[in-house]
Amino acid sequence: MAVYYQKMTEKEIDDFMKLRINQLREEGATEEIDLVPALRNYYDRHLSDGTFVSWLAMDEGKIVGTSGMSFVEKPPYFGCPSGKIGLLSSMYTLKEYRRKGIAKELLSRVVKEAKDYGCGAVQITASDMGVLLYSDFDFVKNNNFMQYKF
Repeated sequence: MAVYYQKMTEKEIDDFMKLRINQLREEGATEEIDLVPALRNYYDRHLSDGTFVSWLAMDEGKIVGTSGMSFVEKPPYFGCPSGKIGLLSSMYTLKEYRRKGIAKELLSRVVKEAKDYGCGAVQITASDMGVLLYSDFDFVKNNNFMQYKF
């Protein structure tokens, strides 16, 4: 195992999407639609305009770990004067590669991307598996998170 890291390009989107869907399945998502067209549209648009970035863990040309950071902007507030926020997603490592520091390295790289972009905060809705990783990285749980679904 010789894992190396690289930034995602358009070339890796199809394999990235497969891992994203696997991640959602592992987290217990119910598949009610074919998500591939919506994912393809999102990654094509946001990867090209720089509002989405992903670092990948690779082993012999195969993606074994993923990360994602979407950049959004809202009105500035005291906790984030730039108004720029990184939304962390797609943190996923293949089962046989877990517990080897890959997720921590990927997280470090995408958080740096958010800092370089000018974000004042990074947010995530953590899976049960991810809570320990994010806590170790000094993420703080916000009990006020709420969501309205259409």
